[in-house]
Amino acid sequence: MGIQITGIGSFIPSKIASNKGFENHDFYDQDGSPFGHENEVIIKKFKAITGIEERRYIKDKLVTSEIAHFAAEKAIDDADIDKETLDYIIVAHNYGDVKHGTRQSDTVPSLASRVKHLLRIKNPSCVAYDVLFGCPGWVEGMIQAQAFMKAGMAKKCLVVGAEALSRVIDQHDRDSMIYSDGAGAVVLEINESSESDILGHCSATYTYDEAHFIYFGESNNHRLNGANRYIKMYGRKIYEFALSNVPKAMKDCLDQSGVGIEEVKKVFIHQANEKMDEAIIARFYKLYGIEPPENVMPMTIDKLGNSSVATVPTVYDLVVKGKLTGHEVSKGDIVIFASVGAGMNINAIVYRI
Repeated sequence: MGIQITGIGSFIPSKIASNKGFENHDFYDQDGSPFGHENEVIIKKFKAITGIEERRYIKDKLVTSEIAHFAAEKAIDDADIDKETLDYIIVAHNYGDVKHGTRQSDTVPSLASRVKHLLRIKNPSCVAYDVLFGCPGWVEGMIQAQAFMKAGMAKKCLVVGAEALSRVIDQHDRDSMIYSDGAGAVVLEINESSESDILGHCSATYTYDEAHFIYFGESNNHRLNGANRYIKMYGRKIYEFALSNVPKAMKDCLDQSGVGIEEVKKVFIHQANEKMDEAIIARFYKLYGIEPPENVMPMTIDKLGNSSVATVPTVYDLVVKGKLTGHEVSKGDIVIFASVGAGMNINAIVYRI
């Protein structure tokens, strides 16, 4: 029994927000004090560390469940299936639907229920639910979907990752420049005649000291503090945590799969920070005593920013569709999906295309 990605789709917002757009922002440190550097210097250092030149924001009239629906429709069309035959719709996100101009999260009904509604699926046996697992949410949804299939509970699952982080950022925090919006989706199916399969997976949650490395907090501009909360993070702690834990988790996953490191064609890692991702990949391959192959890690963060749960399915979609220069995959290739984020959560999948 093989579990195969039969359809994939993504939604990349058309609204481009370049680094230049932050030149007139008033940035403050966490203690509320202004930075001692000009914005031009702040932005230059930001670009050098993260690799981000621009990011994408959704239009004012849209919310997360709607862009999740757009990606889901593309994946269903790509799989060429009857949507009524879906057994599960799993939608990964973190902040629900936040309307433009507000900071209130709306999660009732679940975003998965909203996506099913927008898809106009009538079948009540198609179960829809949300996954809140930080940035690794889409990968975790994939792990859950394959578990349902191997348990005989499902034959077809739709797994979506969607987020509109532009709705929950503090404009006075430098970290606001990292975040973006987007959505990606896949259809997973059981195919007894296919060699495609999820060969291994792993997940972990670290909370003893790490639970609040990413959190909801007040604005860095203390004059605005009150009822509103924004996405916040301890960047240095996350960087150190990721470098210490993600490479080992990826190795554990690959070793579990029985696949050799030399067989891995691509690693699709969460687009969090260019320098961090490069360091993770270097440490991962070092665990096997070798250097990373050239072009093993497709990157989109320079143009698309960090769209949380949407980054991994989006970059995979672009490579599969031949839309990311210098990268391609073929049937039979071994790839790894990996992510790290709020929780702190880590997960990985080894997949044969």
